[in-house]
Amino acid sequence: MIDSDDPVPNAVPHLAGKEWQYVKECLDTNWVSSIGPFVDRFEREMAAYVDARHGIAVVTGTAALHAALVAADVGPDDEVLVPSLTFVATANAIRYCGAWPVFMDSDPKTWNIDPAKTAEFLARECERRSGSLVNRASGRRVKAILPVHLYGHPADLDPLLDLASRHALALVEDATESLGARYKGRRVGVAGQTGCLSFNGNKIITTGGGGMVVTNDERTARRLRSITTQARGDAKEWIHDAVGFNYRMTNIQAALGVAQLEQLDHFVESKRATARAYTEALAGLTGAEPCGEQPWAHSNFWMYSIQLDPAVWGSARRVIDAAAAAGIQCRPLFYPVHRQPPYRDCQAYRVEVADRLHARGLSLPCSVGITQAQRARVVRFLTHLK
Repeated sequence: MIDSDDPVPNAVPHLAGKEWQYVKECLDTNWVSSIGPFVDRFEREMAAYVDARHGIAVVTGTAALHAALVAADVGPDDEVLVPSLTFVATANAIRYCGAWPVFMDSDPKTWNIDPAKTAEFLARECERRSGSLVNRASGRRVKAILPVHLYGHPADLDPLLDLASRHALALVEDATESLGARYKGRRVGVAGQTGCLSFNGNKIITTGGGGMVVTNDERTARRLRSITTQARGDAKEWIHDAVGFNYRMTNIQAALGVAQLEQLDHFVESKRATARAYTEALAGLTGAEPCGEQPWAHSNFWMYSIQLDPAVWGSARRVIDAAAAAGIQCRPLFYPVHRQPPYRDCQAYRVEVADRLHARGLSLPCSVGITQAQRARVVRFLTHLK
């Protein structure tokens, strides 16, 4: 139990299961590298959890995104439609392929990629040329849509899947923040060609670092297994069929993942309990609006994030700084990627809501192991600050 006067972290790992036992098994048996029984087990059990046929474990969530885009044949000078309000890794993975992000705006209710503006962009700004969908402004082929389930709330997938089908685009889900969430009763990550998960230290489950690509397509799975292990095509000789990557997860990481996965349902419920507690408490505060949960969604509430009316609260950065001085770690929303220095010259289509969300938004402490006393302390801070 953390004392009430100690700092309240934003989101830290919760290691309360068989992590020590499974890691010790790796050390005792000498299976510590990228080959070992826990890697296969973690892939199998994670795939079953999200109702996918295949899981391919990799070293980071960013590696998962990169590999998934390569498997979708995203290549040099292709374009991928992606929300601007996301962690920069989503766009970086596109650039690793030599492709270019085209930034879409956020839906004001879900904070995820806006399906209506995405459809508008495809209808108004693109045209068919020689069987490919081409962005008139750049002359580049539009190859894929990469929605992000931001902060654990699912994006509205059905209209995006319809757009992908009508325009012959790949759909790759960035589910790195949303493990355990559901869209219309289905686990996120398996609606498109692939889904990408992350197990970074602050994610809902962690392997220290690590990620996974999940898919229902056998051919895609075979290609992913190849390119994430240096594309070695011959089991006996050092012959490689393509340019591959050293992306395979280690057995030690996977051992942590298996132990964490065994607790995932409890972790999701803990996050959702924190969301309920905060939402009830914030109902009495003027100008503080949480990112809610749509009727068709079951969020994992990886981050509990709110919008603050500047007329009431002033700058969100002022609140974050005051919280830090009080020992409470809040964090700003992701800085819109179309405004990041490496991406300022990339196309951004009518991005308006994302900027407003960023300017007004912050995320409250929401670790799986947060206590009622810590949540109450956060609420008291906001009440007195206001």
